[in-house]
Amino acid sequence: MFGYIVVNKPEMKFREFDMYQSYYCGLCKSLGERYGKRGQMTLSYDMTFLALLLSSLYEPETASGYRRCIAHPVQKHFYRQNEFTDYAADMNLLLSYEKCLDDWNDEHKIKKHVMAALLKSRNQKVYERYPKKIDKIFECMDRIHAYEKTKSQNIDEVAGVFGEIMAEIFAYRQDEWEETLRRMGFFFGKFIYLMDAYEDIETDLKQGTYNPFFAVYKQEDFEEKAGQILLMMMAECSKAYERLPIVENTQILRNILYSGVWSKYDQVKQKRKEQREGK
Repeated sequence: MFGYIVVNKPEMKFREFDMYQSYYCGLCKSLGERYGKRGQMTLSYDMTFLALLLSSLYEPETASGYRRCIAHPVQKHFYRQNEFTDYAADMNLLLSYEKCLDDWNDEHKIKKHVMAALLKSRNQKVYERYPKKIDKIFECMDRIHAYEKTKSQNIDEVAGVFGEIMAEIFAYRQDEWEETLRRMGFFFGKFIYLMDAYEDIETDLKQGTYNPFFAVYKQEDFEEKAGQILLMMMAECSKAYERLPIVENTQILRNILYSGVWSKYDQVKQKRKEQREGK
């Protein structure tokens, strides 16, 4: 999908990375069992974070073992699988399908159009499992498309709608932790949406496709403003996370929230700096 919610591997202990990787493999297994090889093609680190977060919070019964897969046909890899890897698989497929549709509508990429067509029937299965949740997500998607058509430059408002989508996804249950998970998901979603816009700003300008940063991009303090906005989003997201009574895997989750999410940002910022200095 987006690929921004990753670990900072050099800052992790080996056993922590192995634990994280086991949920990644568990999510892949869930995608394969529920949606076949086409579903596994959508595998992302973004939803691995969700599976790990919810598993660490609710501590469900978890199956584990070793398995081979297409990506690792020779060496078996350890996996962990539970109701949350299944749920993350459903949300992963939904978001991947919608991202393919957006890329097709914005850039007319044939590859994305084909991928969306391949995933369409599988996406129907997600709707059948969570009709109310998906209706809310679709309603938010329509609002995002409306903002994009009018080329809205209200950064907070546009990103907030994607935040609502992620809030709906994070809120797995209606329980005492729902409000905190929604708040965490809301700012998590805003960060993802704005990070995607930050990375694509030059490409969008060339292609004439929508980007909420158009109005501030050519300002001298664009980098500072964009960085501050992204920092505020993750600060609020992390603040909500710290209110959850999570004991297991806290070091992994904090590695992602406080360090891993900035990996792509640092790469994009450095590349942009080098390009400007080279002119």
